[in-house]
Amino acid sequence: MLEVLRAERLSKHFGGLIAVNQVNFHIQQNETVGIIGPNGSGKTTFFNLVSGLFPPTAGRIVFFGNDITDLPPNQRVMQGMVRTFQLVSVFNSMTVWENLVLSSIRFQKEHSTNWKFLLSPANKEIIIKNCFEAMRVVGLESKALTLTSELSYGFKRMLEIGIALSLNPKLLLLDEPLSGLSDLEIIGVLDILQRIKKNLTLVIIEHKVSKIVNLVNHLRVMNEGKFICEGKPDRVLSDRAVRECYWGKGEVAEFPA
Repeated sequence: MLEVLRAERLSKHFGGLIAVNQVNFHIQQNETVGIIGPNGSGKTTFFNLVSGLFPPTAGRIVFFGNDITDLPPNQRVMQGMVRTFQLVSVFNSMTVWENLVLSSIRFQKEHSTNWKFLLSPANKEIIIKNCFEAMRVVGLESKALTLTSELSYGFKRMLEIGIALSLNPKLLLLDEPLSGLSDLEIIGVLDILQRIKKNLTLVIIEHKVSKIVNLVNHLRVMNEGKFICEGKPDRVLSDRAVRECYWGKGEVAEFPA
């Protein structure tokens, strides 16, 4: 199976704080991997390294066989690596459709400079096709002309996922996509993720552990900047070291719902 991403001895130091400590990670094509762990364990910092928002203190990142350690975030997107954030990031002053089109144009290779981006047409067939399909997948066709500021938080989350899909990702990184959602909205987002994971490689950070056990193929647990356990969800969640890093020695509790 084709290897999509590999991180080798990846580290990030902030002064004397070691946020990510010599982490090794790999994922194969069309796998869905969940990353869990206590608050402050280094999960989002790891995503920031992989997506290029932070330069690593040490280590390297390989994407489809190419070393991208020094590549800026926008060029990683153009190569097929797309991510979302803990807090929804969309343009509230624009409609749903305008959000999709603007993002899709921005990361077209032929529009890589600011000048080309400002002068680029928005009605290219491939752009319209990608945006419409993404909007259909996340169920926002009826809200295409709605101002994003008028959407519920759950619909904004779906729009953010739609924007990511409109960029035709080969690897999609989702940072807590269920955060802040109602139970009904969580069901809707999980349904989307179940459908799209068949056609791309997916890595998801999530605190609502019980919600993703039927979504992911593998779980990795991060604690104090390192991965301490990995494997099938049932095995990982029953691991003593994993339970201790959440609740301490001798504690027995259910994982967050």
